Amino acid sequence: MIQRILAVLAAALALTGCGYNDFQRLDEQSKAAWSEVLNQYQRRADLVPNIVATVKGEADFEQETLTRVIEARAKATAIQVTPETLNNPEAFSKFQQAQGELSGALSRLMAVSERYPTLQANQGFRDLRVTLEGTENRITVARNRYIQTIQEYNVLARSFPTNLTAMVFSYDPKPSLAVANEAQIATPPTVDFSASRPKP
Repeated sequence: MIQRILAVLAAALALTGCGYNDFQRLDEQSKAAWSEVLNQYQRRADLVPNIVATVKGEADFEQETLTRVIEARAKATAIQVTPETLNNPEAFSKFQQAQGELSGALSRLMAVSERYPTLQANQGFRDLRVTLEGTENRITVARNRYIQTIQEYNVLARSFPTNLTAMVFSYDPKPSLAVANEAQIATPPTVDFSASRPKP
């Protein structure tokens, strides 16, 4: 009987030292952080119909821009996200791509709206714009928290001796959030002042 109790205690101490509890803690933290990212994405998706309805009031507003926003929102909200999505790099990438398309479409909509003085004077549109900007900031904060949590989890999964625990319990590294246009933003911009120089 005493040997059995000692064996259980030894196993408990071994599990504590192998990072098992840390994996559980970080896995739950990553799920909570991801839920907050989804919450903010949903907040943005809920704003889109109000923004589109307000912009449609501007009679000659570019229909193509509005159509892109509506289509991007539909695509972003059509993807079903489950806890398993966090462990499926392909599904995770598709979700991120759809959210990136919605971000791009909304950015184009806001840029185009600058050319419409009556729209800019509309208090409802100005309020929606401020709310959208605040939501984009919240998305950034939530994404940063998620990235930090995933980094901690992945370091634990790859470090010795906790990587042995990861192998035994199949705790694979989780995909982190990526930038949709990484190659584009990695290329330095071309700066040419020759065209703006005054002629002598």
